[in-house]
Amino acid sequence: MKNIAVIGAGTMGNGIAHTFAQNSFSVNLIDINETALHKGLETIAKNLDRMVLKEVITEHKKLETLQNIKTFTALEQGIEAVDLVIEAATENVDIKLKIFKQLDEICNSHTILATNTSSISITQIAATTTRPDKVIGMHFMNPVPLMKLVEIIRGYNTSNEVTNAIMELSKKLDKVPVEVNDYPGFVANRILMPMINESIETLFNGVAGVTEIDTVMKLGMAHPMGPLQLADFIGLDVCLSILNVMYDGFKNPKYAPCPLLVNMVRAGKLGVKSGEGFYDYATNKKADIVAKQFSKI
Repeated sequence: MKNIAVIGAGTMGNGIAHTFAQNSFSVNLIDINETALHKGLETIAKNLDRMVLKEVITEHKKLETLQNIKTFTALEQGIEAVDLVIEAATENVDIKLKIFKQLDEICNSHTILATNTSSISITQIAATTTRPDKVIGMHFMNPVPLMKLVEIIRGYNTSNEVTNAIMELSKKLDKVPVEVNDYPGFVANRILMPMINESIETLFNGVAGVTEIDTVMKLGMAHPMGPLQLADFIGLDVCLSILNVMYDGFKNPKYAPCPLLVNMVRAGKLGVKSGEGFYDYATNKKADIVAKQFSKI
């Protein structure tokens, strides 16, 4: 597999495209929004500049990486004659099902269809296609160029041949693939999201403040980033979406999202992407005023 298509030029999509291109794959980066494509390429270029500055790669490698990426706004053109498509669109089940139905209709019969979903059932996605044996999950971690882990998620009908091919492909990206089965949240988010949710509950109940909670987890549990800061980094809307998928999938109240998280997302306080979440990224201070506004009285 040398020809790859990535659908979605957002944070995860441009990171996946960057990683494949840097490892000498030909990448078609696809997004219906041309502005998003330009922004995605700018992000890749900036990240490559940092790597050159830190002497991780050479200037020649940077230019070669950028030359390996082509951009498309038309799905039909971008997925023509590729060996693997990786969908990295919004974490919304309806959007993903629609995309995979289109991919199945357009792609060559040998093309493997992968999704970067962090929680949605691979089996459900695969059921919209006529090739469920060739549908698989590749859950990359953010930031993709730096993080080693890739969760490889087998749907109910994913073949051994496809699973083995994607495991080997991930190793060629200098990643560490870990095979997991298809249950809501898989492994990473099934463990991470309840921890983040409980941290938000701890804040919601007035046990401690934002910085205090994050400091306890960083210094006491050796986490590189506190759970509230990590939630801001992931995106509070994404955290809410994943928790809802897990709650719907397991029908277990322990996965029910905290009311504070729900209200912050409703108010547009999404974390880094909106400039404010549990922290205020405009002033680099705690956004305690935001938390208190939606906490219990």
